[in-house]
Amino acid sequence: MIQDKYSAVWVSHSSLGDFSKCPRSYYLKNVYKNPKTGKKINIVSPALSLGSAVHQVVEGLGAFKVEERFTQNLEEEFEKAWAKYSGKKGGFLTEADEKEAKERGLAMIRRVAANPGPLKNKTVKLPEREMLPNFYLSEADNIILCGKIDWIEYIPEDDSIRVLDFKTGKNEEKEDSLQLPIYLLLLKNLQKRKVSGAAYWYLDKDDAPVAVKLPDVDKAFADVLEKAKKVKEAREEKGFFCPKGEKGCFACRPFEKILKGEAECLGVGEYNQELYLVN
Repeated sequence: MIQDKYSAVWVSHSSLGDFSKCPRSYYLKNVYKNPKTGKKINIVSPALSLGSAVHQVVEGLGAFKVEERFTQNLEEEFEKAWAKYSGKKGGFLTEADEKEAKERGLAMIRRVAANPGPLKNKTVKLPEREMLPNFYLSEADNIILCGKIDWIEYIPEDDSIRVLDFKTGKNEEKEDSLQLPIYLLLLKNLQKRKVSGAAYWYLDKDDAPVAVKLPDVDKAFADVLEKAKKVKEAREEKGFFCPKGEKGCFACRPFEKILKGEAECLGVGEYNQELYLVN
């Protein structure tokens, strides 16, 4: 049977995370569209803006040849990236809040410039045309898994690859996170080299990436598919309820404010979503 990718249920690390936190917030962020404009909605926040600006600069190094990467002025590139998130556009309510976040970001950029480590090595790219890298997690269930991997390092000694994920938050990734399982599944299905390692780089505190154990691929598939089926079931039954009841929770309440007209619309973002500032 020929599947239609546009009718499939698409899942990713972020959308599955949204659903785990609160099905109602998942719905409002990933399914709901403003009936007046036909566009999805999202909320700007300082943490998201900081992460986006830093990722843009650090991941952007992969577009250059190895010998050219660190001839770039990374601080200048960060200033350019930050301009998109300055003020309310980035969720900053005061100049002091923005200054603090920007300084944190600059410190991360300086850390990378001073300790390039694996970023000086060759990389591998996954196919990415009009859509994020993706594959059918389950054709029978019409579920597609998609995602973007920050950095894929090429290991010439055994023609393998290593996964590197940049972290800009203050908290470490939880052990039960589906991020690495999802990365492993994407790499297994979209390229042929062996995945020989993975690491998280906590740019806020570490001068080098921290190696993490690769998950078992069969368990990764089972765990991700189980969560994805729950999302599909909720979409089919329109069962998007907050576990805290009508009062809502930290995840869905800000989106409910948008629906009530209690948030400031800042325009349309780069992913064609309406962006809102919620106090």
